[in-house]
Amino acid sequence: MKKHLLLFVLIATACNNNPNTHTAAPPKQTYATIGSLEKLDPALDSIILPRAKAEIIAQDFDWSEGPLWIESEKMLLISDVPRDTIFKWTEDKGKEVYLTPSGYTNTVKRGGEMGSNGLLRDANGRLILCQCGNRQMARMNGAIDNPLPEFVTLASSYKGKKFNSPNDAVYNGQGELFFTDPPYGLEKGMKDPNKEIAFQGVYKVRTNGEVELMVDSLTRPNGIAFMPGDKTIIVANSDAAKPNWYAFDLDNNNRFTNARIFYSAAGADKSLSGLPDGLKIDKKGNVFATGPGGIWIFNKEGKVLGKYKVPGPASNCAFSADEKTLYITNDMNVLRLKLR
Repeated sequence: MKKHLLLFVLIATACNNNPNTHTAAPPKQTYATIGSLEKLDPALDSIILPRAKAEIIAQDFDWSEGPLWIESEKMLLISDVPRDTIFKWTEDKGKEVYLTPSGYTNTVKRGGEMGSNGLLRDANGRLILCQCGNRQMARMNGAIDNPLPEFVTLASSYKGKKFNSPNDAVYNGQGELFFTDPPYGLEKGMKDPNKEIAFQGVYKVRTNGEVELMVDSLTRPNGIAFMPGDKTIIVANSDAAKPNWYAFDLDNNNRFTNARIFYSAAGADKSLSGLPDGLKIDKKGNVFATGPGGIWIFNKEGKVLGKYKVPGPASNCAFSADEKTLYITNDMNVLRLKLR
């Protein structure tokens, strides 16, 4: 009997000393939820769960923009444009300062939306920024895991005239950089005396650094993204008078052709916050676009499948690497929405 008791004690002691035994998982972070899903087509069920709820994962931004998921670091980068700061968010540590200044490096004091806006990575994984205050497309001169407030200019002018304030951007598979240039980063907007270009353009930076104007007829070009295959590009127009998403095909020289309205939000409820702004397109061609009332979800033909409605304006969104999570910048908040 004593031998059996001694054996039991030895086994129990070994289990208690084993780090793989009785190790409780750390408590999972819980977040408040916000918003609601509006299904307009049964096809939405294959994209997002019917009862999906967005979580508020970070708060207290002045104006959150340009979300970018970095898979290698398991972190989300977010531009706070008025604060001239990029924040990072991780599950473990939450919201932290990542880079400041992010968009304005001049010593002359100014206000307004001077920080970075759209964020993306080039083929080498380097951070590319739409810099409102510096009025240029730039590359951060530092590693993703070791950010430095030093920048290399990729493009700052067209035909000798300074850009307005680059807002959002996307690369094609050939390494050409396409970006929009509305006036929002200028302190006085369209009436700013420092505005040098009469129109609000969409541009392309070729791989040799040359800048080419793609279109000058949009009133407030903003979000920009390619359909799979890089043969069609969608550009959001953040203008209450023309709240449209435009589509352009690209010819063999990657110039815009066959301009058309992909979808117009002109008939949307005027009481809803927001306009066509940032957007992302998944591998199947489904378009997730910020617009009046929240996130509009289109199929590749431009049919609205549904909306994720949030209070306050949504400015942009970004996918996780596996496209199973959508991150949304929603004014002072950043949201996480689980997809299929």
